[in-house]
Amino acid sequence: MNKNRMEAFSDGVIAIIITIMVLEMKVPHSEQWPGLQPLIPVFLSYVLSFIYIGIYWNNHHHMLHAVKTVNGGILWANLHLLFWLSLVPFVTGWMGENHFAAAPTALYGAVLLMAAMAYTILQQRLIASQGDGSILRTAVGSDRKGKLSVLFYVIAIAATFWQHRIAIGLYALVALIWLIPDRRIERTIGRHRD
Repeated sequence: MNKNRMEAFSDGVIAIIITIMVLEMKVPHSEQWPGLQPLIPVFLSYVLSFIYIGIYWNNHHHMLHAVKTVNGGILWANLHLLFWLSLVPFVTGWMGENHFAAAPTALYGAVLLMAAMAYTILQQRLIASQGDGSILRTAVGSDRKGKLSVLFYVIAIAATFWQHRIAIGLYALVALIWLIPDRRIERTIGRHRD
């Protein structure tokens, strides 16, 4: 079955997720600059989550660019990923409103961990449908970035109850790791075209 419908649906869901996150930021009732100060944690959590959603959107697009067709299992794996991403606005709001307290920060990490695992499942389903010699299989390789991300999420979740700043730092570090453009798929597609 053609991948275009799945890609369009995913793009729509991701756009709604971003919209919900920005709508969760409440306007202060004060007209003075100090009125914005209580919103700093909310804004910072929004920025981090916006970057994460952007990373997933970008990588999802590149991953689907490397495949031609999808099947029912892939559609369900994609919905699984979208489910975890749809929880990002809730955990973002809870973490920001509570100034990065331990429980909300841990739950934020748990949602990021589950989204990473769901992305890996989707990736593996796509590889299985395309075969071991596929462009995606070649591009992904051993997926060191994916494995490192999961490790950092687990450490960050545990760290929230000891020192929540370490957890936030690790979440930001994983985002930075993925923010650096990953050209594996583009390079592999280019080599296959040549």
